[in-house]
Amino acid sequence: MISKKLIAASAAFIITAGCAVDDPNRRTKTGAAIGAVVGAVAGHQTNSKNGKFAGAAVGALTGAAVGRYMDNQQKQFERQLAAERRNADISLTRIDEDTLRIDVSSNASFAVDSASIQSSFRNSLSRISGITSEYDKTVVHVIGHTDSTGSEAYNQQLSEKRANAVARFLNQNGVDRSRLYMDGRGEQQPVASNRSAAGRDQNRRVEIYLKAVVKGREKDAYRPPV
Repeated sequence: MISKKLIAASAAFIITAGCAVDDPNRRTKTGAAIGAVVGAVAGHQTNSKNGKFAGAAVGALTGAAVGRYMDNQQKQFERQLAAERRNADISLTRIDEDTLRIDVSSNASFAVDSASIQSSFRNSLSRISGITSEYDKTVVHVIGHTDSTGSEAYNQQLSEKRANAVARFLNQNGVDRSRLYMDGRGEQQPVASNRSAAGRDQNRRVEIYLKAVVKGREKDAYRPPV
């Protein structure tokens, strides 16, 4: 059994070894390392007594079925979220054959400095829940991000709260709890410059990763996105 002390020690080693003091990308790298370790802790805590992942009951896909399964799921999202995509409230990205990412704009989903999902966005999130529940051979990673306004500690906490709020909504609307993994990355992984309002808007987001459970490499689906 992996102890929490060992996981913590591994986190310290990763962060120290991978992030030099004068590295301009230090904060981003640190966030990625922390995210990976947080995911490892979450995965460890959800293991059952016999060492199998709790979500393994979801089942596994094989061979060409993986791509076809994810293609069909993606098409459903594209159809049912067409209006949100036109308004740039939601975007869909196929990371690879096994992984689909849904980017949710924080402006559409949360009020400023709030972790309560806006009522106007609940119908959209309900459609995401319905499709995710139907295509149940995936592990769902919900990751919150913020811009760099405010303290690093505050942003980390807010990102975690928002990820938890989205995951809780998914669960309440049909997505099995054993499939859900939550993580907050705070301000550590920006996708745009925080020097402009437009850039900060892009950085405030929630990402939902749907990772297919593939026979023979089931554990890959439970590894947190980096």
